Amino acid sequence: MHKLTNKEEEVMKLLWKREKAFVKELLADFPEPKPHYNTLSTMVRNLEEKGYVGHEAFGNTHRYFPTVTKEAYRKEFIGETLADFFDHSYKGLVSFFAREEKISADELREIIQHIEKQKD
Repeated sequence: MHKLTNKEEEVMKLLWKREKAFVKELLADFPEPKPHYNTLSTMVRNLEEKGYVGHEAFGNTHRYFPTVTKEAYRKEFIGETLADFFDHSYKGLVSFFAREEKISADELREIIQHIEKQKD
């Protein structure tokens, strides 16, 4: 699986949310500044070449849909981030967020409770 660019990830987020969409629908959903229609169309076709997107033909137009789930993409690249920046350590990852105050003690307790429930 290829790592996507930030713009490609934006397109995929819109497709994951809609499930199926024409380029004009994606363009309508795109935040400002919106890309040009042709630019967006090229990005979608590139995603298709990379295997992230498929399409259904309706005459001269295509309706696109994701072929990779958001969960599969997230799992692949969270694992890569974990390896690259935290030496495969989930503890290191959680500690980073705690130090950066991105996660509270209450949230950590909830995570611990969830882990303990999984053991049963």
